[in-house]
Amino acid sequence: MKVLWIGVWLVFMSAPVADLAGGGHTSWATALGSLGLAGFVGAYLLLVFRHTSRSPDPGQARWAIALLAVFAVVLSLTLGLPWLVLFVYVSVCAGAALPLRAACRLIPAVTALMAGLGLAIGGEGAGDLIPGLLLPALLGGFAMTGVRQLVRTTVELREARATVAQLAANEERLRLARDLHDLLGHSLSLITLKSELAGRMLPGHPEEAALQVADIERVSRQALVDVRDAVTGYRRLTLPGELAGARTALAAAGITARVPAGPPEGAAGPEGLSAAREEALAWGLREAVTNVVRHSGADGCTVTLAPRQTLAGRVLELTVADDGRGTAAVAPGNGLTGLRERLAAVDGTLTVHPGASGRGFRLTLGVPLDPAPSGGTDPGSS
Repeated sequence: MKVLWIGVWLVFMSAPVADLAGGGHTSWATALGSLGLAGFVGAYLLLVFRHTSRSPDPGQARWAIALLAVFAVVLSLTLGLPWLVLFVYVSVCAGAALPLRAACRLIPAVTALMAGLGLAIGGEGAGDLIPGLLLPALLGGFAMTGVRQLVRTTVELREARATVAQLAANEERLRLARDLHDLLGHSLSLITLKSELAGRMLPGHPEEAALQVADIERVSRQALVDVRDAVTGYRRLTLPGELAGARTALAAAGITARVPAGPPEGAAGPEGLSAAREEALAWGLREAVTNVVRHSGADGCTVTLAPRQTLAGRVLELTVADDGRGTAAVAPGNGLTGLRERLAAVDGTLTVHPGASGRGFRLTLGVPLDPAPSGGTDPGSS
């Protein structure tokens, strides 16, 4: 976006370049004019690229814009009316590098200076040239204030997103640390105490020391089981997490994503989707979205997640459909093979077929749901 909005203004350089190439000046004037033009363009690009995405030093920005204005005045006075276009760049730089209040004052001033200098230079064509540059100078400068604000807002949002991700990671580390402390604190204290008791009982009371050692073994085994359970829950994939990850991955690849916020009501928890089946669906969603991003060339992708009543019972179906190149774009590989094995372990199913109207790719995964509680209704039975 920065390159587009900065480079588009270079089309106005055609007037001074044509003036230099037309042969209407002496060789010395042409050489000096070429050097002045190169210096002006270099200073313009350096100023705009450096100060569009970050807060500039107002003093440095003002000195740089003053230097550009001097270039524009000197070149216009010495080489003629076609060089008045340089004031458009001065206006654009003011909008890109200065604070909004200062830019709103300086842009009209630069435009007025250009108009006054054009009238002072005079000559044929001045009446047509100046009106043709007034609007670009004004609108270009004010447009750049908006672009600068947009770019800086985007940068701030990216930094804020990175900060939020870091804070979330830190919070998760703290949560795991608290869980491990709660799990292991009592067990390790008990092991330490019983180890000291066993040490004092030896060698005079070996039978009692053996009982203490047996208790130490029992407590340590239970602590190991607790730690494994905690780490397994910490590392287990979940559908809400993978749905959020799918939305982010598709958006980053430039694919229009239609992804639900989470599992439908009644399809999670002890009376709905078990942890093992949820993890299998989460792995399936990750593999399907990876294939869409890497191989499909799609413009859009739709993820649906809904329960359905079948002859075999209630099933939660996850469907990932894209509008890309179709099934030919995805060769059978380890990903889908491993996915079939994961689903088979939880009595799930996997079907692959072309999308609607033969376009795109459609992957459907289904896992059984536990029986609904008595008195409940199945939202997919209809």
